[in-house]
Amino acid sequence: MARGLAMVTAAATLVLILFGGLVTNTGAALAVPDWPTTFGYTMFLYPWSQMVGGIFYEHCHRLIGSVVGLLTLALATALWRRGGRLRALGLVAAVAVAVQGLLGGLRVVLVQDVLAVVHGCLAQIFFALLAVIVLLTSPHARAPLAPIAPSTRALAVAAAAVAYAQIVLGALLTHAGIVDLHLVGAVAVFMIVPMVTARVRRSGDAVAAPVATALLALLGVQLALGIGAYLARFSPLWIPGGQATMLALPVAHRLTAALILAATVVLAVRLSASESAAQEKIGEKESNREYERSRYAPIARHPRSEPTSKASI
Repeated sequence: MARGLAMVTAAATLVLILFGGLVTNTGAALAVPDWPTTFGYTMFLYPWSQMVGGIFYEHCHRLIGSVVGLLTLALATALWRRGGRLRALGLVAAVAVAVQGLLGGLRVVLVQDVLAVVHGCLAQIFFALLAVIVLLTSPHARAPLAPIAPSTRALAVAAAAVAYAQIVLGALLTHAGIVDLHLVGAVAVFMIVPMVTARVRRSGDAVAAPVATALLALLGVQLALGIGAYLARFSPLWIPGGQATMLALPVAHRLTAALILAATVVLAVRLSASESAAQEKIGEKESNREYERSRYAPIARHPRSEPTSKASI
C-alpha cells in the first residue's frame, strides 16, 4: 500500500510541476489575485465555466496542489506504520507539502518573486524525496548491493548537489533573466553526472545500474530541450510551432530537470546504502574474528588447580 501511494503521489507531483511551469511561462501566476479563495469562492467550488486563460492554469495548479497535499498526508500515515526511517521520511514529506502550499499562497498575497523562486525549488526537492520513498518501499531496495568504490559514492552525492544547484540557477534565469550562471551550471552537470553513470553502470548493481542508464538518457533529452528553450527565448530564430513550442520547451525542460534530480538523489541514496552494508559486513567479520580468538585462546588456570607432584619416599 505504501509503495502504491508513493508512486501515485510522485506522479501527481510531476503533474503539479507541469502546471507550475505552465503558470510561470504563461504569466498566469497572479491571474487569481486572492488566496486561499478564488475570486471570493471556496477553492473547490469555483465555477469551471469561468476557468479560462490564465485562470485555468493558476486554478488547476491550486487544485492539483490540494490533491498532492491529501495524497502526501495519506502516504505519511501509511509510512508511520512502517516505522524507522520511512516514518521519518513520511513526516518530512508532510511538513514539506504544508510549507509548499503556504509558500504558494504567500506568493499570491505578497506578490514577491523571491517566494516564487523558493516555491519552485522546494517543489523539486519534494519530488526527489518522493522518488526516494518509492525506492525504499520497493522490493528492489532489498536486492543485493554491488561493491561500490567510496569515490563513486562521493561523486554521486556531488552529482545530486550540482543537479539541484542547476535547478536553482534555472529558477533565477526564469524569474530574473540571469543566463550566464545557468550555462556554467549546465557545464558542471554534464561533466559530473556522466562520470557517475559510467561508474555505476559498470558496477552492475541491480537497482543503481538501470537508474544510471535512464539518467544518461534524460541528460541527452535535457540537452536538446535546453538548447531549444534558449533559442526560443534569447534568439531571433524562427521556431516551428510558434507560441506553443515556445511554451512547451521550457516547461518540458523543467520537468526533465525534476526527473534528473530525482534520479541523482536515488543513486546517492542507493550507493549510501551500499556503503552501510559494506560497513556492516566489516563489523560482522571483526566480530567473528574476536569470537574465534576468544574460543581458541588458552584458558588461564589458577595455581591451586595445578596437580601437585608426589613427594619422593
